[in-house]
Amino acid sequence: MRIIPPSRTLLAATLSTLALAGCTNVYTGPVEVTRFVAEQRSAELGEGAIAIVFPEEMSNKNARATFEAAVAAQLRELGYTIANQPGTAGQTATVRTGREPIQGAGTRRSPVNVGVGGQTGGFGSGVGVGVGINLGGGSDGPRVVTDLAVRILGPAGESLWEGRAQLETSMKSPYTDTGASARTLAAALFRDFPGGNGETVTIDVSDLEGTE
Repeated sequence: MRIIPPSRTLLAATLSTLALAGCTNVYTGPVEVTRFVAEQRSAELGEGAIAIVFPEEMSNKNARATFEAAVAAQLRELGYTIANQPGTAGQTATVRTGREPIQGAGTRRSPVNVGVGGQTGGFGSGVGVGVGINLGGGSDGPRVVTDLAVRILGPAGESLWEGRAQLETSMKSPYTDTGASARTLAAALFRDFPGGNGETVTIDVSDLEGTE
């Protein structure tokens, strides 16, 4: 029988403890999606030209471009043609996105308020992509929630469809990365489009792999 020196045993135990501690700091929740459909106009969805606009200024231009690309990719999959100018398209997709800190592990956010123009926090406004967040506490470490809200409007500005997706992660989660969160949220938001009117569903991020 081989005898391991006490110093090496202690080192192995310490490394094991650190590894376990590191695991608890990686948290990726499911994506929560809420959608509303103007059922009498649903036949107009998924066809024709659509423009993508951001009605609120985003100071983080990289985040804006990343989310725009993610939404555009999903709209193309649905059958839309992306228009470069809003005035040249029959429909318009207005996009709002943001990221906010959550104080304490396990804290639940209030229900999303889609359908009445709910707002999200802005990237680059103190809490956003590339901004360090140190909330402290909690077995899962600091968490943030990233939101993506899209509203599809008809030619007269009428709402045809709208939805909101949110994803809660720890700062060490790979899905906190801007690109990963944008693609994941967009894939979840438009999954099984247009979805049920007023429904809220949760989708595990593993079920979205390969669909972003």
